[in-house]
Amino acid sequence: METTESNNNGLLKVIIGVMVGVLALLGYLFMGARNETLELQKSLTSKVEQLSSTQIKLDSISKSLDEKILEVQSLGGNVAELEAVKAQLENDKKKLKTDLTFSVQKYESKIKDYETFLATKDDDIRKLKEENGMLVAKTQTLENEKQQVIVENASLKTEKEVLSTTLADVNTKNSDLSRQVTLASAMKAINVQVTALSSKGKERDGGAYKARRIDQLKVSFIMPSNPVAAQNNKDIYVRVLDANGAVVENGNGGIVQADGKEIGYSFKQSVPFENNDQRVDLVSGKGANYTKGKYSVELYSEGFKIGKGAFEVK
Repeated sequence: METTESNNNGLLKVIIGVMVGVLALLGYLFMGARNETLELQKSLTSKVEQLSSTQIKLDSISKSLDEKILEVQSLGGNVAELEAVKAQLENDKKKLKTDLTFSVQKYESKIKDYETFLATKDDDIRKLKEENGMLVAKTQTLENEKQQVIVENASLKTEKEVLSTTLADVNTKNSDLSRQVTLASAMKAINVQVTALSSKGKERDGGAYKARRIDQLKVSFIMPSNPVAAQNNKDIYVRVLDANGAVVENGNGGIVQADGKEIGYSFKQSVPFENNDQRVDLVSGKGANYTKGKYSVELYSEGFKIGKGAFEVK
């Protein structure tokens, strides 16, 4: 009886020992699994933080690239390289979202390359600003020179206008003086008388003649002396005008410049100017046809009208 109880007590102890061992093993396994879970959580948390930090850095670099592209464009520089790097960065950001083998070392290397590129571009932008500053200064200098030239040209234009006005006044005065001298030196024809000549050369005076008795005309006048006139041969042009103002052709007529315009004349004759109040007789050519009416005679020499007369045809 005692032996049976003793056996039962030993079996109970064994069972209790086994249970204690099992519980200990389960406790050990639980603690190991718990520790592995904590390590995995720590690893995942670290990965998420690294991924987030990498994303923030790439976004910051992307913003810096955008700013530099706008700045270089405003300075008139070439943004092709910046835009190419920006496109590469956007591709890296896209890959980051689906990168199952994310390695912070790999992206840190990319970020370092981007930062180095940005630093290089900072130097390029600084140089571009310096060049633009020099160009602005040069442009300002040129603009100042341009304004100075404009002012000088305006001054020269004003001086030119003043000189032109002065020269025009001088020319006008010289022209007036020259005309006055010319007028002073011009001959005069006074006491102009027109006489009809028959075919036989007989003179018919009186100032009124029958048409059939006029074969030629003789124009007589006194040419007063003139101390400023040149003593040489003077061409005297005679214009015989009918009642309608038409020029009557008398043998050797033509065109002459007088009083600033061209006029027709009936005949001309060269006369030596003797400067002694000489009497001059001019005889027309033959063959003119005269009709009834009043006629006027005008005398011209050296571009001026020097006298006039008249006669009548019955």
